[in-house]
Amino acid sequence: MNEHEQLEQFMRRAIALATENVESGRGGPFAALVVRDGRIVAECTNTVTTSCDPTAHAEINAIRAACRELGVFQLSDCDLYTTCEPCPMCLGALYWARPRRVFYAATRDDAAAVGFDDAYIYDELGNDPHDRALPMRQLLRDEAQVSFSAWEAKQDRVEY
Repeated sequence: MNEHEQLEQFMRRAIALATENVESGRGGPFAALVVRDGRIVAECTNTVTTSCDPTAHAEINAIRAACRELGVFQLSDCDLYTTCEPCPMCLGALYWARPRRVFYAATRDDAAAVGFDDAYIYDELGNDPHDRALPMRQLLRDEAQVSFSAWEAKQDRVEY
């Protein structure tokens, strides 16, 4: 099997999981796989409604499962396959997880067409915090510097 066929095989597995997730009533039409060295390390679906967790998107679940399985907090030698272009939250998590590559099937426009529209979040990210729809107010900035100073002084810190 050539590389392109292998990439498609993993994406087809993710698509099958997403479809199964919908048909079983467990969640939305989203699934994600983390793959390392041609082996699936984690495969997860969207479990927002069943876990009562708004962050339980397939990509987040897969990142968490893969990191636990591998005993790491970055996935730099892994690829992530997701059935849809990542939302802003998942995109942020992917940048923190640092996978080697991300493959996606459907686009954010495809998701919006069936009711999963994140356009307003993308728009909000460009606004100053005080101009966002979600009220935000800064408090105790100077006091918070103590934590940053402690981090900076810590000799055995693990960078991330």
